[in-house]
Amino acid sequence: MQAATAQLRATDIEANALQVGAVLPALTLPNASGQPVDLKALNANGPLVIVFYRGGWCPYCNLALREWQRLLPQLRERGATLVAISPQTPDNSLSTAEKNALAFPVLSDSSLAAAQAFGIAFHMGPDLAALYQQLGNDLPSMNGNNQWVLPMPATYLIDRNGEVAYAHVEADYRLRAEPQDVLDRIQ
Repeated sequence: MQAATAQLRATDIEANALQVGAVLPALTLPNASGQPVDLKALNANGPLVIVFYRGGWCPYCNLALREWQRLLPQLRERGATLVAISPQTPDNSLSTAEKNALAFPVLSDSSLAAAQAFGIAFHMGPDLAALYQQLGNDLPSMNGNNQWVLPMPATYLIDRNGEVAYAHVEADYRLRAEPQDVLDRIQ
């Protein structure tokens, strides 16, 4: 896994991802019930926190999602909306939401349109794909897209003007944005 992280970092994907000052891409993704959710419409209500995660099979992702859930009341008090996005199918997103008792929208990006628009989609090499299969994670099946592609874990804060006010993009899947740090940035 460390070699895969080093290879990913060498691609400069972090530097090429959506950065502070960029405009929120126009995207509509299905929620865990299959209903379309327009990110710009959510942002019209106030600041928008977008958390990209790899999938419900990822223990680091589940821990991070639970921490976001813990801070959800404080985010809402500040007028912010929180969404999480993964390449999982809506059914698998629903399972993740239920397993973690999440009260915020969990969106499905099976086409990887959002991950690509944010510049955080990466193709897994054959060795890493084989390792994931060996661990019981058949990502193409879980994601319904026949691809060995994942988003890098990333967190974005979109301000009221639709611009990226904060971006945490990290090739090492173990290193995540601290939810409290993001909360502190919301005015």
